[in-house]
Amino acid sequence: MALWDGRFSGGPAAEMQAFSESLSTDLLMWEEDIAGSIAHSTMLGEVGLLTAEEVQQIHDGLRRVAEELKAGWKPGIDQEDVHMAVEGRLHELIGPVAGKLHTARSRNDQVATDVRLWLRARLTLLDDALAALVGALCDRAESDGRTLVAGYTHLQRGQPIWLGHQLLAYAWSFSRDRERLADCRRRVNRSPLGAAAMAGTPHPIDRHRSAELLGFDGLIDNAMDAVSARDHVMEAASVCAILAIHLSRLAEELVLWSSREFNLVQLSEAWSTGSSIMPQKRNPDAAELIRGKSGRVVGALSALLVMVKGLPMAYNRDLQEDRPALFDAIHTALACTRVATGCIGSMTVRDGPDLVGDPLLATEIADFLASQGVPFREAHHVSGRIVRHCEEQGHGLDVLTVEDFQGFHPAFTAEVLGWLDPAAAADRRTSHGGTAWSQITRQISVLRATLP
Repeated sequence: MALWDGRFSGGPAAEMQAFSESLSTDLLMWEEDIAGSIAHSTMLGEVGLLTAEEVQQIHDGLRRVAEELKAGWKPGIDQEDVHMAVEGRLHELIGPVAGKLHTARSRNDQVATDVRLWLRARLTLLDDALAALVGALCDRAESDGRTLVAGYTHLQRGQPIWLGHQLLAYAWSFSRDRERLADCRRRVNRSPLGAAAMAGTPHPIDRHRSAELLGFDGLIDNAMDAVSARDHVMEAASVCAILAIHLSRLAEELVLWSSREFNLVQLSEAWSTGSSIMPQKRNPDAAELIRGKSGRVVGALSALLVMVKGLPMAYNRDLQEDRPALFDAIHTALACTRVATGCIGSMTVRDGPDLVGDPLLATEIADFLASQGVPFREAHHVSGRIVRHCEEQGHGLDVLTVEDFQGFHPAFTAEVLGWLDPAAAADRRTSHGGTAWSQITRQISVLRATLP
């Protein structure tokens, strides 16, 4: 029996029924649906729209439905969505009193409530996973961060840095993702329950009470906005998309670092795979899949934006399509975050490249001259000439003597040779946020203070 059979003389075509059902997706929210119904019926009892006996009957029946769903009961698609499935089964269990549960409520505000409850819980899970990833990056920076590596721009060697400096760059990205999640959660955690179809209800309900029972921070004030708003869904998908891009960048780094050409890290066997034909291979599949799955999350955000962009107020059936995109974005972002944590926590860090005499020390030469009062633009020009000279002669900067340096500029002194030590060059950069080890340890402390 359809909920609208008083208006219709016949049922939908079988193909329409299969086309329009959302039960297969919405069943992920059955716990939230039952929690919302328990809160709503509690409120209805408190305002006198249900008797205490009716409230108890409904609560007992809903708990039985929950037990059946937990045990694996799968409603048929003729129930259309999780709301109809739960209410239909409740009617079978307790009889006509089940029909009173929908007083002062529509499926429109019901699904909006379910989504917010589901999303609120998953944002918390995602934040927990991100905190673990930030912690793993801090741990790795502490244990292996004092490995000297080349810092890159344009994928060309730029300056010597400590590996910890680069690891913390990612940790800060994920820390900001946590900030975005927290901000998003504030807007998610507002109750639409009691908005009904879009115009409110004539019944003397207490929306504040049902919101309180469900742990919401407040209400969506406008009933039409409450049922049609999906900006919180788009915002959550947007946060996930930004996170996915950060994860993809880290994954690309792991792919590069684990190659023989970089030879900086080895991913553990738990997060790698082999080849069916090349016995020597240890493929960074976990990192590659993170990189690939980031596209799904970006696609989910795009789908949500396009779905909502032309919709008039208030509820439209198009909005049923928000859950598949949202659920996939959240589930994918959560899985990728946990896999990235596994990769970082279990990988082996090897010795960095030999940077003695490497042209990436050219900035040190320019900075030395600048410290002697030479204008930086002039110092930059001189350093460039020195690098070109070394390239033409086929040797590194470490071969040059003090006399060689002075042949390029009289401001050079013997101290310049000390500026060509790659480790000293990294530790010389003590400005706030620099690669100096003192700055790395400071940042680790600041980041750890943000973790639960």
